[in-house]
Amino acid sequence: MIFIRFFHSLQKPKLEPGGSEEVFSVGIRPLRCPFLNGKPPSLKFRLRNIESFQGRTAGKQITMKKDSETENGLQRRLGLFPVLNIVIANMIGTGIFTTSGLLMQGLHIPMLMIGLWGAAGIIALCGALCYGELGAAFPRAGGEYVFLSELYHPILGFLSGWVSLVVGFSAPIAAASIGVSAYWIRAFPGLLTWVASVNVDPLFVRRAISMAVLIGFTLVHLRGLKTGARVQNVLTVAKILFIAGLIILGFTLGRGSLSHFHAPVDSAVVRPGWKTLGLSIMWILFAYSGWNAATYMGSEIKNPRRNLPRSLIFGTLIVMFLYMLLNLLYVYAVPAEAMKGVISIGGLAVGRLFGAGWERIFSFLIGMALFSSISAYIMLGPRVCFAMARDGCFFNLAGRVNPETHAPSGSILIQTGLAAVMIMTGTFDQILTYMGFALGIFPILAVFGVFKLRRIRPGKSMIPLFPLPPLVYGVSGVMILILAFMARPVESSIALAVVCTGIPAYALFMNMKKRRGQ
Repeated sequence: MIFIRFFHSLQKPKLEPGGSEEVFSVGIRPLRCPFLNGKPPSLKFRLRNIESFQGRTAGKQITMKKDSETENGLQRRLGLFPVLNIVIANMIGTGIFTTSGLLMQGLHIPMLMIGLWGAAGIIALCGALCYGELGAAFPRAGGEYVFLSELYHPILGFLSGWVSLVVGFSAPIAAASIGVSAYWIRAFPGLLTWVASVNVDPLFVRRAISMAVLIGFTLVHLRGLKTGARVQNVLTVAKILFIAGLIILGFTLGRGSLSHFHAPVDSAVVRPGWKTLGLSIMWILFAYSGWNAATYMGSEIKNPRRNLPRSLIFGTLIVMFLYMLLNLLYVYAVPAEAMKGVISIGGLAVGRLFGAGWERIFSFLIGMALFSSISAYIMLGPRVCFAMARDGCFFNLAGRVNPETHAPSGSILIQTGLAAVMIMTGTFDQILTYMGFALGIFPILAVFGVFKLRRIRPGKSMIPLFPLPPLVYGVSGVMILILAFMARPVESSIALAVVCTGIPAYALFMNMKKRRGQ
C-alpha cells in the first residue's frame, strides 16, 4: 500500500490545453501547481522550463514549453520504458558478474555474502526513493551536479560532476570493458596460447579487446539519442532474458549442490572483521551503483516528474531480485573455496553447472551482456559534463551538441578518452575500490539534501516512510566509507585526492567564466 500511494502521487499533472502550449490559469489566489503538492510555490523555487512568464494580475496565464521541445539542444524523447532500461542496464553490469569471487576471498562464508547483497540492495532502494523526489523537483540533465548546486552550493555540484566524469562513468566503462575481455579470454583460451607463440604480450591482447569495445559503442552514441536508445533497449532486454534463462536452467538442470550453502569454514581462516565487511558492502554497492541513472538524463525524459521516479524505483527492485537469484546460483554451483579471487565468476559457475563446453559459450554471452552496461554509461556520463559546460563550469568543448544528431559529442569524446587511459593503466580491483569510495561521497550529501528540500518546499513528502529512507542510506553510507578507508587507505586516499583536485579546477573555470562575461 505504501508503494501504491507513492506511485499514485507521481501521476501526470492535469494541465488545461492551450493550443500549442500547456497553460495554467491564474486567479487572484496564489498559483497552485500539482507537482508542488498543492502548495503555493516558494520564492526559492525556480521554474527552469518556463519560456515566458505572464500573468502578474488575475486572469492572465503562464505559458510553458511542452516536454517534447528542446532544452539546451537536448530533446525530451525518452518515455518510461527506455529510461527503465537505462537504469537496469547501468545496474546490471560488471559488478554482479565479477565481484562475488573477490568478496568470497575476504568473507569466506557464502550465506554472509548473500546477506550483504540483500543489505546493499535495501540501501540502494532507500537511495532510489530519495532520488525519485529530488529528480522530480529538479528534472534536468546532471544528476547530483544539479541537486547539490541547487540545495547547497555550486562548488559541491561541480565536485560531484568532476567525480562523476572521472570516476562515476569513465571508471565503470573501463571496468566493464576489462570485464568483457576477461570473459572472452575465458571463452577462447586458445587465443592467449596463440599470441604467446608469436611473442605478443597477453596483456596487450586483453587491453586491445577492451579498447575495441569502448570505441565501438562510442561511435554508436555519437549517432544520437534515437540510435543509442534503440541499441540500449535491445541490449537490455537481451541481457534480462539471458540472466533469467541462466537462473532457470541453472537451478533446474545444473549440477550444483545445496551443501555449498552450509559448507564448514576452516578454523584456520580468520573470520571477516568490520573493515572487511565495510569494504565488501562498498564493492557490492558499486554493483548497484546505477540506481540513480535516470537523474542524469532529466532534460531528455518525457514527463520527468512522473517517469523519472518510477524508473528509479522499478529498476532498483527488478535488479535487486535478479542479483539475489544470481548469487544464490553462484553458491549453488561453486564451493566457497573455488570461488575465492575469481573475477569471471559467472563463467566458472556455468562450467560447474553444465560442463566446460557450456562454460565457453556462456562466458562469451556474459561478455556480450556487459555491452548494455558500457552503452548505458557512455549514454549517461556525457550529460553531466555537458550540464557543467553549459553552466560555464567546464570546457566549452563539453557543451557542444551535434546539430544533426543532437548528441553531446564533445562530452562523449572526453569521457571516452578518460576511460581509455584507465583501461591502459589500471587493474580491475584497483578500479573497483577507487570507484566505490569516490562514488559513495556525493550521493550521501544529495540524499541528506531531501531534508533541506522539505524546508524549502514544505508539504507532504513523496518518499514512503519518510524520514527513514534518507537516514538509512545516509548513516550506512558514512559508516561504509569509514570502514572502507580503514581497509584500503591507499585507494581511498587516491579517490579523495581526485575530489580535492576539483577545487582548484572549479576556481579555474569560474575565473574563465568571469573573463567570458557569463
